[in-house]
Amino acid sequence: MRSRSLPRLGTIRAAFVLLAAIPFAAGLSCSAGAPPQAPAAAPQGETLTSGQFTMVLPLGLQADAAYIPDANPLTQAKIELGRKLYFDTRLSKDGTVSCATCHDPDKGFSDNRPVSLGINGQSGARNAPTVMNRLFSKEQFWDGRAADLEAQALGPVQNPIEMGHTLEGMVSNLQAIQPYDAEFASTFGSPGINADRVAQAIASYERTVVTGNAPYDRYQAGDKKAMSESAVRGMAIFNDAERGNCVTCHAGFNFTDESYHNLGVGMDKPIPDLGRYVVTKQEFDKGGFKTPTLRNITLTPPYMHDGSDATLQAVVDFYDRGGIKNPWQSKEIHPLNLSDQDKADLVAFLEALTGEVRGTERPTLPK
Repeated sequence: MRSRSLPRLGTIRAAFVLLAAIPFAAGLSCSAGAPPQAPAAAPQGETLTSGQFTMVLPLGLQADAAYIPDANPLTQAKIELGRKLYFDTRLSKDGTVSCATCHDPDKGFSDNRPVSLGINGQSGARNAPTVMNRLFSKEQFWDGRAADLEAQALGPVQNPIEMGHTLEGMVSNLQAIQPYDAEFASTFGSPGINADRVAQAIASYERTVVTGNAPYDRYQAGDKKAMSESAVRGMAIFNDAERGNCVTCHAGFNFTDESYHNLGVGMDKPIPDLGRYVVTKQEFDKGGFKTPTLRNITLTPPYMHDGSDATLQAVVDFYDRGGIKNPWQSKEIHPLNLSDQDKADLVAFLEALTGEVRGTERPTLPK
């Protein structure tokens, strides 16, 4: 699958594609003499293909939106090796922190902390974003400083607060674990453990961590009982340009435009985190942070890049107030004047975006 640029705000279509309705309801009686009808099959997700590897995605995800570099096609061997490396604390300097420490499958592939803890109990500066559906994202981290998942995988290893290691030290650690030698050779077709191969394996596993088939997806596929009446009202507010207008940034099937916006979060602090600006040095990027996916948002509190909102209700209240004003605030952010019922309905809709998660299985690590 070739690398491609993902759509940006103003180019991505906000309309959601309705899948075919479920054909014939199971349990209906047949006319006299007619053969019994088989129960209708549940709607199936699209099939992702990368090289010789195929994977059926959960309902609601779009295979053609996946980003997989040509240089790192998916293979089952790479995925399984990457799964082990993702859970292996021996990638860190003191053997206490793995990728899964801050991106835990049991916590929505986040850690449910305002900010994450690294080696020696050190606190980071930002909330751990979920790994779920990173398959559909090219740039990584809240500020987009990593070009892709391969680059992202090596960032925490070298961060003195997170894993606190060097790439050379990490590789040396892995070389000392004899079973990894054979697995790397088998996976990549030649002997050798190096940082690039570690990154490719971890990124391959992370691309299989996907979520979909939520009540929202089943509702869109024709099951009008899949969402509550409150959630349906919330969906209307979410999409309405005059009311919630959430869809402007949380757009498309993955509920993100993959772009960067200043909501005002933290901009009232004496020394605010300037986010995307630190990467681009462009004035308009000050205080801008990447729009997160809303899929499985119920599993990943607290919210915002600094973990400052503990609940979805608090997030909705923040948007309703119009965020925090500052010179670089995105023009899309303004007071909404929602009623208490509107807010409750919006939260109900967000809850309806929680679905099945793939890639949660924990491996047995080599000794």
